[in-house]
Parts: sequence; C-alpha cells; structure tokens
Amino acid sequence: MTPQERIRFARRTAGLSQSRLAQAIGVQRSAVSHWEAAQGKNPSVAHLRELAMVTGLQFEWLATGRGEMGLSLDARLDSIATAQAELVEDPLEFRLLQAFRDAPHRARLAQLEVMEALAVQRTGRGRGSRGGQGFSGSG
Repeated sequence: MTPQERIRFARRTAGLSQSRLAQAIGVQRSAVSHWEAAQGKNPSVAHLRELAMVTGLQFEWLATGRGEMGLSLDARLDSIATAQAELVEDPLEFRLLQAFRDAPHRARLAQLEVMEALAVQRTGRGRGSRGGQGFSGSG
C-alpha cells in the first residue's frame, strides 16, 4: 500500500470526509486531496502525526506501512488516562472517555452534543464556560 493509499484508508476507516479530516488537522481540504492523490505530496511529519491521532492509527504504519496499523490496547487505554492534563480517577468518567474513544467519529460528535446539552440543562452554562476549553467542533 502506498503512503497515499494509507492516508485515504485511514480517513475512510475513521468515517471522515476530506473536509472533516482537513478541519480536524487544521489544513485546507485541498491538502488532504493532494496527500491522497496517486502522485500526491506527502504531509509534513506534524500533519502525519495529527492524522494518526485523529484516525486512531499508528504513526509508524501511516508513515512507513510497517508495524501494527491500529493502536494497541495499552496505547488506547493510556491515551484515555488524562483529560485536559488531569488524571481521570473517577471510574464513571473513565468509562465515559473509553466509550467516547471507542466510538466512530460521527458517534463521538453525537455523544459530545448530548453531554453538552445535559450540562447546559444542569448548570445553565453553555460551551466554553470552563475557561475557554469548550469543544471547537473539530476532531
């Protein structure tokens, strides 16, 4: 599989359009299109790293085609151990984060919207009321 095919595969596996992936990484849609084109350009290491994080695939596999494609269970569990640099010690919060990480991208957006709506009902505060740390719509 070529680097371009791996990028397209990663995007499609995550259920993302080129536009949504571009938004999540912080590039123009045309950049993603170029990365996926048969004779396309390779993304920078920083963008490839973001691509791996957004799609949940191993950076090494995306970059070289070697190694495991998906994250190991340990890596997935380690990646959900913190939220905004705070240790997650509450078992319910940990389960919520784990379920969120296991869900496809579209389901994540729906889960987030439900949680935000419930928070507004409970507290009367909308998004970003925690010091500007609210959901930005990308991801």
